[in-house]
Amino acid sequence: MNLKNNIALITGGASGLGRGTVEHFISRGCKVAILDINDDKAKEVIDLLGSENVTYVKTDVMSEESVTNAIKEIKQTYGKLNFIVNCAGTGYGARILGKNGPHPLDIFKFIIDLNLVGTFNVMRLGAELIDINEPDEKGEKGVIINTASIAGYEGQIGQSAYAASKAGVIGMTITSARDLARHSIRVCTIAPGIFDTPLMSLAKEENKEALLKSTQFPHRFGDVKEYAQLAEHIINNTYLNGETIRLDSAMRMEAK
Repeated sequence: MNLKNNIALITGGASGLGRGTVEHFISRGCKVAILDINDDKAKEVIDLLGSENVTYVKTDVMSEESVTNAIKEIKQTYGKLNFIVNCAGTGYGARILGKNGPHPLDIFKFIIDLNLVGTFNVMRLGAELIDINEPDEKGEKGVIINTASIAGYEGQIGQSAYAASKAGVIGMTITSARDLARHSIRVCTIAPGIFDTPLMSLAKEENKEALLKSTQFPHRFGDVKEYAQLAEHIINNTYLNGETIRLDSAMRMEAK
């Protein structure tokens, strides 16, 4: 498949990896629906890229009703959906047993609900709209790309919630590809390393330096454009399916 003249749904599209993907997809002739909760950031994207290219649907990815309504709005606006890129998510740092006691259970549940359940929620409901497409010349109807993290493989100290949520996304990849194969929908996951995003900007400078030491080549933070380019390649390459691709300059996270 290719991006031109097709429709993409991008969660978390108002900032970070999601925004970088929105901008790249539109530059390739794709129309995009942003599903996010940040009204101000979404307005910035629309003002920059034009309402004829991008729409915004305020959506809580953890809510069945909210995502169902968003999918209905996409159908009404565009008449179809070809691609889903799930970028919505966040992190939280706390040890299982810290100075102030055990890890807060409610926060652990929230991170799992947002990063993992939210991804599954959008995937399952969006796939239903993709499924009504006529297969293209290569026999496929659409592509779903989820976002994990290298923390899903080797999470650091204090990353129990985040690492567990992203490991869940990785584990869901092959099963999702198998489930949706009969519907001619491919599913892949990108597992980024350290990227220059608003989430990373929250980290302390000493923590950023420690992370950079683990990068190999290139020895730097990733650019959101590089994530978007890989997402486009997954869409273009029909034989890519059921795979999680690390995008991390050969980085392997240390314990801390």
